[in-house]
Amino acid sequence: MPVIQMREALNQAMCEEMERDPDVFLMGEEVAEYDGAYKVSQGMLAKFGPMRVVDSPISECGFAGLGVGAAMVGMRPIIEFMTFSFSLVAFDQVVNNAPKVRHMSGGQLSVPIVFRGISGPGQQLGATHSWTVDAIYTHVPGLKVVIPSTPYDAKGLLKTAIRDNDPVIFLENESMYGNRGEVPEEEYLIEFGRADIKRPGTDCTVVGWGHTVLTAMAAAEELEKSHGINVEVIDLRTLRPMDLDSILTSVKKTGYCVTVEEGYPTCGVGAEIAAQVQQHCFDDLDNSVVRVAALDVPMPYSKPLLQHVVPGVERVAEAIKQAIYFQG
Repeated sequence: MPVIQMREALNQAMCEEMERDPDVFLMGEEVAEYDGAYKVSQGMLAKFGPMRVVDSPISECGFAGLGVGAAMVGMRPIIEFMTFSFSLVAFDQVVNNAPKVRHMSGGQLSVPIVFRGISGPGQQLGATHSWTVDAIYTHVPGLKVVIPSTPYDAKGLLKTAIRDNDPVIFLENESMYGNRGEVPEEEYLIEFGRADIKRPGTDCTVVGWGHTVLTAMAAAEELEKSHGINVEVIDLRTLRPMDLDSILTSVKKTGYCVTVEEGYPTCGVGAEIAAQVQQHCFDDLDNSVVRVAALDVPMPYSKPLLQHVVPGVERVAEAIKQAIYFQG
């Protein structure tokens, strides 16, 4: 099975879907002539031409709205935001138009559109370019929210997103584009709303998504080696729809739960998971759910400060030990 980078997996997904369906097109800033700001769309202009790989002006509200309109008349746009911090400029299109058209038209119209790009602090992008937007968009009925953690998941989930008849928010992480993993040559899709147990375990359930899955995995490996603690790591893959059953099944087995997110703690996705676990697993829990999130401050540019604000392996490991009352 070939081992490729995540950016290559995303590129393959888009190319395969554009070859399969002539209504699929890509639009965004620098996606064509420059081969993408992060080289995710490398080679696509030469393969599909400027009518299907379209460089947009620096006008997120404009090209997001164009995408919504194109989707309403039967096209399947992939709209790339150079960073999802810029999606806030197009907030009305993304949260007030795209997810409501099907409802407000009585089902006569649909909006099969994918909004994709990087979310989170990435590589020292400063406060205004570092929004982790998963909680913002998970809050919105009518949107589906997808966050892959591996090249395999990235390709399968993006192909599913492009074929979906409703708007999908597809969140990537800049620091993960070079990550490598096995990706099959044969076609495959990954169903939304189905989490993946990245690491089976018996002592504590850790729930993450996107980049935090890698952090949780590293913390679990460290605790296994140093203290013999056997941690189960669940990768949600999609936040909306969320695979609550997989979380509850795991927590009923382990008796403990930790959530890990790079977003802010106030009204974060981890808060929703904690509420659901407390409600449905109250008699199975041996401690309250422990949440790990970014510190509640604007994201710093300074690398040491950034590493302090964003959850790292040490902070996740300490949270797991706190959850299971480990005193060693």
